[in-house]
Amino acid sequence: MLKSKRIFVFGGILSLFLSVSVSAQKVVKLWEGNPPTVNGITEPEKYDKGSGWLTNVSVPELHIYLPDGANKTGAAVVICPGGGYAGLAFDHEGVQFAQWLNKQGIAGIILKYRMPNKHKEIPLDDAWQAMRYVRSHAAELGIKSDKIGIAGFSAGGHLAATASTHFATSGVSTRPDFSILFYPVITMQVATHGGSKYNLLGENTSQADTYTFSNEKQVNVNTPPAILLLSDDDDSVQPANSIGYYDALKMNNIAATMYIFPEGGHGWGMRENFKYHTQMLTLLQMWLKDIQAK
Repeated sequence: MLKSKRIFVFGGILSLFLSVSVSAQKVVKLWEGNPPTVNGITEPEKYDKGSGWLTNVSVPELHIYLPDGANKTGAAVVICPGGGYAGLAFDHEGVQFAQWLNKQGIAGIILKYRMPNKHKEIPLDDAWQAMRYVRSHAAELGIKSDKIGIAGFSAGGHLAATASTHFATSGVSTRPDFSILFYPVITMQVATHGGSKYNLLGENTSQADTYTFSNEKQVNVNTPPAILLLSDDDDSVQPANSIGYYDALKMNNIAATMYIFPEGGHGWGMRENFKYHTQMLTLLQMWLKDIQAK
């Protein structure tokens, strides 16, 4: 009985691995040893193929998608899918975006980051380690170490903005060279997304944590340039999040671009049924070219 149970679990893990990494050229374990902290999630990771939804994430990985040699620019983007810090929308905010980036000659590197489960430091630990890995392996990946950006969707946008405002420059720098933020959670204050805040910081959040993880408060002259893409009618993550971050960037003389589409709600990612899908990608393509990432 015990033996068959072990076989079933292994099969489930193998199936999960194949489902979410089938198109990646390379999947690497994020940490060489154990991560510095654990999130306390004991249930196995679960991937729903129909929705592309990945939950109980406790094993951080990088899923690396590289462009072909003919059109590669040397740029790379670490991608943080969203999911309210409860799961990852791995397909339309991860795989599909990485594949689009490849068509632009840009490496798309999906960060399968651990869910915090109220351990606030865990997602940022993974984002920092992702930046270290990509930068230190830039030559073998055909990437220029000064053209490594970060992208994030929703709560993944909060992680990308956190990595863009909290970083270490000693040793291998964890600072992204640019940021792409899709309908991001930015603040932990009034306009926050309640689920993301709860899953990251827990109940009865301290004033210090609220301030530290409100990224509009953390922007400074060293914050990388950013593009923000969102919908005016987003009822899940208020546009005030992006507006606050944009204003903070401009106050610090950081190059910033923001496009607010008239409608579309939240979570459209790379879905083609988003009314402004084509226009959004054209604008993003132009921005990447302007900052010489394309």
